[in-house]
Amino acid sequence: MRVTVVGAGPAGASAAISASLAGAQVVLHDRSRFPRHKVCGEFLSPEMLPVLERLGVDLAGRKPARIERLRLRFPRFEKNASLPECAYGLSRYAFDELLIGRARALGTELTREAVDQSARPLVTANGRRQASTKGDRLFGFKAHFRGPTSDAIELHFLERGYVGINSVEDGITNVCGLAPEAVLRGMNFEYDEYLWTSPALRERLKPLTRVMEWMSVGPLIFGTRFREGAVEGVYPAGDALSFVDPFTGTGMAGAVITGRLAGEFAAGAGAAIQYLAECRKVLRSPFLAASIFRLTLQTRAADFAAAMIPVNWLVRLTRPRCQPGR
Repeated sequence: MRVTVVGAGPAGASAAISASLAGAQVVLHDRSRFPRHKVCGEFLSPEMLPVLERLGVDLAGRKPARIERLRLRFPRFEKNASLPECAYGLSRYAFDELLIGRARALGTELTREAVDQSARPLVTANGRRQASTKGDRLFGFKAHFRGPTSDAIELHFLERGYVGINSVEDGITNVCGLAPEAVLRGMNFEYDEYLWTSPALRERLKPLTRVMEWMSVGPLIFGTRFREGAVEGVYPAGDALSFVDPFTGTGMAGAVITGRLAGEFAAGAGAAIQYLAECRKVLRSPFLAASIFRLTLQTRAADFAAAMIPVNWLVRLTRPRCQPGR
């Protein structure tokens, strides 16, 4: 069986590894050079760790930062909690390098040349759909900072947007956010200026020094393809399947979990409709929880509503359901 995978990010690379482990010959296509930096929260939630182990991917050598606490900072108050399980912070550069290295070690052919996307089976892991409506679109941004590190993942909620902060490897702190186009355009897309609108965020970043230029991506749109017509022999994975609001911290986990499933189904010529059903079980809860929480934050009662939501509920509801095997 020959499996074609389009997109070499976490979902595509995981699919390539999974299909190879199932005995398939794999060609993995991406126009970009790897590894590379990319806008990403760079947060590895606990649910993905057994999946990485199943794929034979060892994080230890990359020395990811341990993340054991959660801090939510709203305009008028903050919440703190311990995570039920240890999570990790690892840059996309290091994570992509790790996954692609594992895929190539298993015999995957990595190419930047065009591939036949009519080939079946085909795993599509080449990114999310974009928003088309102007004026209310969302943009993501990211930069690395150096300075004192922390074992907490922090979410700072600003005007109709938010900024996540967590340590990654080598003493680096990742600062990644999401904000509406209208707000960012009013600041000429100067991301430092947007951050400084929050006194708490300004104080938090004062000891840190930015060590890379801001990266940005967008416009973005949240959505899923679980209920779209299944195409036999085609298995969308990662953002190509479902783009969940990044504040949940499930982006990388969802990519790896659905990528692993896509590779297995592709190698075994599994039914596309069954594959989508399995993915829906994985991501339905975090997608619904994120949608409700985002709508709550956009109301005038956002502070009150957020204050009433127990942190442990938010953590539990936004976690993907790991599928260890079919």
